[in-house]
Formats: sequence, C-alpha cells, structure tokens
Amino acid sequence: MSHEMSYMGPRAFNHDRDDDAAEVEYDRLRNLARQEASKRNSCFQQSQEAYSSGDGARAKELSEQGKAHGRKMDEYNKQASEFIFRENNANGRVPEDTIDLHGQFVEEAEEILEERIKYAKAHGQTHLHVIVGKGNHSANHVQKIKPRVEQVCRELGLQYATEENAGRIYVNLTGGPADMPPSSGHGQGQGQGHGYGHGQAPTSGQYPGQQQPHHQQQQGGQQNEIEQVVNAILPRVLRKLEKACCTIM
Repeated sequence: MSHEMSYMGPRAFNHDRDDDAAEVEYDRLRNLARQEASKRNSCFQQSQEAYSSGDGARAKELSEQGKAHGRKMDEYNKQASEFIFRENNANGRVPEDTIDLHGQFVEEAEEILEERIKYAKAHGQTHLHVIVGKGNHSANHVQKIKPRVEQVCRELGLQYATEENAGRIYVNLTGGPADMPPSSGHGQGQGQGHGYGHGQAPTSGQYPGQQQPHHQQQQGGQQNEIEQVVNAILPRVLRKLEKACCTIM
C-alpha cells in the first residue's frame, strides 16, 4: 500500500522568489497526487466493506484499483519533488555548498539530504548550508523539515547549527571538531555532544572551505557544478522514494 507523505503547506519556493508559473505547476502536481490519494482511500474502504459482506471478488477488484491509484499518487509526488528541487536548486539559484529543501515533503527532504551529504563527502566538500524554511507557510507555522534535518545530522554524527537566518542550517561534514558559525540564540546540534567551534567567526558571508567567486566566468562554472549535483542525486532519491512508497498492501 502506498503511503501519503507529510503535507508541508502551500508555499513551495524560497520566499525570495516570485515565480507564479512554477508555483502553479508544482501545485497542480501535488493536487493530482492528493486526488489519487483520495480515490485510493475510497477504494480500500469499499474493498474492506465488500470483504466484510462476503464479496471476495469485488473486494479484490477494489483493492487492485486502490493500489493503482496509489501508484499514480506516488508518481505525481515524485514529479512534484523533482520539479521543485530543480526549480529551487538549479540555474544558479543557490551556491554549490547549499541545498534548498523548500516544497519537499518531510520524507522527500530526508532522502534528498542524505544523498546530497553523500555526494558532498565524495567530492571533498567540508560543509553544507541547508535551507529548510522558517515554517511560515507550513500548517500551524511549525517547522517540520528542520527537525528531520537535525535528526539526520545526529544519526550521521555530524555537527550542525542553526544559522543567523533561522531557516538555514549549517552542517559540518568533516566528522570532527571544526569552526562553526557563532551562536545566534537558536538551537544547535544536541545529542552528539557537539557545539559551536571556538575559531573566529567567518567574514564576508563565508564559511570554512567556501571560496568567494572572483569573476563571472567562475560563477558560470559554479552553476554547472550545481547542475551536476542535481542531476547526480535526483535519480537515486526518486528510486529510493519509489521503493519506500510503493509497498504492497
């Protein structure tokens, strides 16, 4: 049986962006997924009723219909996740050491982050800025992605800290003590005994291992690297989500 994912609220893009056409397409895909979820649930309920009344053949037929709707739901959610990830992370919209998880369901965000961390480590990156949002557009204005990102960091033994912008998390990928952003009064990594580093605070918006672009040509190269990151991690993420969601009832 397919599983619905946690709805994150209506706003899928970084608040700094104004892209109504992309927002409409994202909403269309998520709405189609919710419609299929509703049809799936209705079929399963009718299947149970048919089984209870002794009509096994009808129960089986309705169950198969429900599974089909579940697969369609999963496919629409996959399309929405991939679409919003590309919109928020490709085309030079974020630096190469940053990942934007706006618009992802919690489960999707977890899978994407894990793959992004693997990619970053494999390519010698020392840190990662994770844009999780402040929860302003989520149900009850509660941050749902941020706690999951922190959980992933704890499970992987990585230091992390909320940045001055409460909607961003700095993740240290070195696996050992290292300079972290200065405390801004927000939460930091707990459970691993990790705190902020004792080095000097980064200057000019830079963090350890981050180099400031020198000219437009270098920025173009950075954009190509970001595109490579997106293209590298998305197929693996979508395969993992498909296996997790498309289980048999």
